[in-house]
Amino acid sequence: MTRKTVLALVAVALAVGLVTAADKANVTITEWDTPTKDSHPHDPLAAADGSLWYTAQYANKLGRLDLKSGEIQEWTLKTADSGPHGLTEDKDGNIWFTANSKGYIGKLNPKTGAVTEYPMPDPTARDPHTPLFDTKGTLWFTVQQGNFIGKLDPATGGVTLKASPTPNSRPYGLRINSKGILFYCEFNSNKLASVNPATFEIKEYALPDAGARPRRIAIAPDDRVYYSDYARGFLGRLDPATGKVEEWASPGGPRSQPYGIAATPDGMIWYSESNVQPNTIVRFDPKTNGFQTAPVPSGGGVLRHIDVSRDGKDLFIASSGVNKVGIVKINR
Repeated sequence: MTRKTVLALVAVALAVGLVTAADKANVTITEWDTPTKDSHPHDPLAAADGSLWYTAQYANKLGRLDLKSGEIQEWTLKTADSGPHGLTEDKDGNIWFTANSKGYIGKLNPKTGAVTEYPMPDPTARDPHTPLFDTKGTLWFTVQQGNFIGKLDPATGGVTLKASPTPNSRPYGLRINSKGILFYCEFNSNKLASVNPATFEIKEYALPDAGARPRRIAIAPDDRVYYSDYARGFLGRLDPATGKVEEWASPGGPRSQPYGIAATPDGMIWYSESNVQPNTIVRFDPKTNGFQTAPVPSGGGVLRHIDVSRDGKDLFIASSGVNKVGIVKINR
């Protein structure tokens, strides 16, 4: 049997429903409207107290959803048009954010409403993007168009920047593995990179396809790095120990634009396809290489980031274009 014949038979099987690109994911998605109209909720954060925080990027606010009561509270930032983007939380419950439009890192004390700002020491680092804390309490962050990786010492407020090795690579999503090594993706190149927090050494990993554009990443419990290839419609996986890269076509096709992505403690990978209508939540099982999908009830309007609840049971989302935040309950 020729390859052409095999492809033809697969096409027929798909048409009559004998083969499916993906089964339906067993999830329940609940969404809430955010109070400020057209606020463009960007990144969600699963806080330690179980609440859902989000950046209201166009409204210059941070918001908190109490999942027990459904009440949402918002805090207006003190610098106008800050463009809050990414979020993370410190051990004291302060909420840290990147001011993507004003070139600073901010800290909100939810108890008092006080906001502390830490400006970038270099004006070319104009758009801090994704923040997270390492195991020692240092805040790390990407700077997309400025092409930097940065770190901030909360004790002193000092900020250190280092250029990403590839010019104009646009560092984007940022995660940390079980050994404390940071990984980020270069959205304007076909590379992932790691950062040793002790030495600030950056190591790049080139992906096989020159057209790959990894936008967000997730790190599985086994420390393999998964990435959403926004340009090509693929889910990819890098094993940093061996350098091996594997890829799978996303169920929504080459124009599906995979975006926000996360890994749950059971090893499952979850991500969103942002250019299918409605947007989807996709589950990938590394044991079977199988996909399952579920539509976002509101349509989604682009899910740019996904966070995992502290107990590992749920996913937290923000649906930017439709002004909603939500919870994806995984029915196990």
